[in-house]
Amino acid sequence: MSNALVVVRHGETEWSATGRHTSTTDVPLTDTGRTQAQALAPVLAARRFAEVLTSPRRRAVETAGLAGFGDAAVDDDLVEWDYGAYEGRTTADIRVEAPQWNVWDDGAPSGEPAARIAARADRIVARARSAAGDVVVFSHAHFLRVLAARWLGLDVAFGRYLFLDAGSVGELGWEREQPVVRSWNHTPAALL
Repeated sequence: MSNALVVVRHGETEWSATGRHTSTTDVPLTDTGRTQAQALAPVLAARRFAEVLTSPRRRAVETAGLAGFGDAAVDDDLVEWDYGAYEGRTTADIRVEAPQWNVWDDGAPSGEPAARIAARADRIVARARSAAGDVVVFSHAHFLRVLAARWLGLDVAFGRYLFLDAGSVGELGWEREQPVVRSWNHTPAALL
């Protein structure tokens, strides 16, 4: 196996900038988010991809388009972790009611269980590993952190250790037939 899976977190939104958990709410990119997405274009243009996939959420589709991949195929498995009753709330706000709350350990009331997000990530991993070449996906912070954990064969909760900025790129690949994180949280917009 030698296919790489390049992961791209969408650019900044008003909600991501203020720390609000955003899954099903379809918020657009901010001006900063659009700049971040455009900065991805030269980084990704140097690569050839057998498949280009995006979450159906506006922020991911817009990031893909501004990065030069307006023809990205939508894959519903790439949506963000469903935060249920915690949608649109910040961690600080949630902790007023649940002081020890952590999405990695507790999920969210009426939200998506860890097993379901793991199954979605596993389908993306299988798709990438069976592709005719490298694959790039445009998605969301928590989902991409889960995806990296599952690429490595680890539990969903390992994602807690993988911070990911808006408008960043990472690469999941191989070393001596072992799945590895080749790079993570590269933010080309920070270099502008």
